[in-house]
Formats: sequence, structure tokens, C-alpha cells
Amino acid sequence: MTVRRLMVLGGLVMAASSAAGPAVQVAAHRGGALLWPENSLLAFRNAIALGVDMLETDVHLTADDEVVVLHDPTLDRTTTGRGAVRDARLADLAPLRLRAADGAPTGEPIPTLAQVLDLVAGARGVGLLLEVKVDAHRSRYPGIEEKALALVRARGLLDRTPIMAFQPETVRRVRELEPAARTVLLVSRGRTERERASAAEAVRLTQEAGAAWLGINHRLLDADVAAAARRAGVGVAAWTVNQASDLRRVLDLGVDVVISDQPDLALRLAGRATRKP
Repeated sequence: MTVRRLMVLGGLVMAASSAAGPAVQVAAHRGGALLWPENSLLAFRNAIALGVDMLETDVHLTADDEVVVLHDPTLDRTTTGRGAVRDARLADLAPLRLRAADGAPTGEPIPTLAQVLDLVAGARGVGLLLEVKVDAHRSRYPGIEEKALALVRARGLLDRTPIMAFQPETVRRVRELEPAARTVLLVSRGRTERERASAAEAVRLTQEAGAAWLGINHRLLDADVAAAARRAGVGVAAWTVNQASDLRRVLDLGVDVVISDQPDLALRLAGRATRKP
């Protein structure tokens, strides 16, 4: 075989690889909620050590307007405290500890967003899927978008921190404050049922909100939705995918991001090497 032909073949291989696009990214949902205490610094550190591409987490505001990392708007399920996050000051949260999946208290404190961002800033190539939550009354926290963006910008992490929400108005507010921010509209089964919309219309809802990505309940994701997203140039993040059969299905559909409570399993099924935390 001539050198010229080898060069041509090499170019074709590189072109085919480029056309195939980047490999799917694996995000550790709440840091890997089936492996470690959810939304804990321990979980985030271990997920980074495991080799994930992204961490996924949630934020709320305290009574003194501090941005803290917790999934629920109340403290009852995942911490040793009680009541709404919005009714507690940051100092009130300091003595509380997160609970493990079985409800047992751990030694892990409730993290602030600043602490999680500092972890991400020190982890080369790791991103953060940041979900902006609503309060216990399902109302948006005044100013939470500004505060979260300020913390992200201060660490130079804007390009590594897509911001997510179920509320289109939150997505629009983020884009208004920071046009360079990547945003994700989250779509659940409940929303499509309430709006009498098909799963395929989730792509339209994403475009209407001005979001770059569709974050969709994996049970709503099928080949039609995936194809519609590709035609529209909308990225797809499937959540929360924990079973091997479901993981294989969404990987076969060509999602951009798979969000899992078992990031170790997701990495293996995606053909990625894992490291021991």
C-alpha cells in the first residue's frame, strides 16, 4: 500500500470519528445518590475520582439568601433537621448532617454552592449540571439566578456549568442575565400530561424557553424525540437512568448526557474505564 493511500485512509478514519461526534457524557445525579449520601461533598469528591464528566446537583436559598445544595425544599428527608430551607439561616444549617439513603445520619454537612463549585474548579474537565429549584410553596426564589451566576462567574466556570430548571421562566431569566450561559429545560411526565403535549413536543418547549438542551425523563425519551432534537440542534440529557436495560436504551438513542444515581454502571455501559474513588 502506498504512503499516499495510507494518508487518505487515515483521513477517512479521522473524518468518520469526527462525524460520529463526541462520546456520551456521564453525570453523577446528586453526586451518585445510590452510592453515597446524596448531594454531599463526599459524593461529589468520589464521583470526580470515579471519572465522571459532570456532577448534577440542586440549589435553594436560605433565609439569609445563601445558595445551598440540597434537592428538597425542606430539610426533613435528607438531613437531621426539619422545616423549609427558606426558613433557616446558613448558621442554622451548619450543625445539621445529611442522611444516607437508609435514613441514617452521616457525618456530612449540607454543602454550599460555593463549596461544590470550588471542587469542580479544581477538577480538570469536570462540569456541573446545576438545577435551580423552587421553594416549598413551588415559588421561585427571588434573586437565586443572580446569586448562582455570580458564584459560577467568580470561579470562571460559566462554560462548564449548564443551568437547569423545570420552570421556563427560570431558564429565560438566566439567559437574560447571562446570554453566554448554557441552559437546560427539564421536562417530566407530569408536565407533558398537564399540557397535553406529546413527548416529541418537549423539543418545541425547549426551543420556546430558549434552552440549548432538553433534560428529559428517560421514560419519555424515544427515537422520535431523539430525532426531533437532532433536527432542531437541541442537546439531550436523559434523567435519572439507573437500570442497565434503561441505560443501554438511552445510550443506543445517542443522548448527549446520561444522568444516573449509579455513575459507575453508566460509565461501564458507555464503554468507559472507571477509577476507584
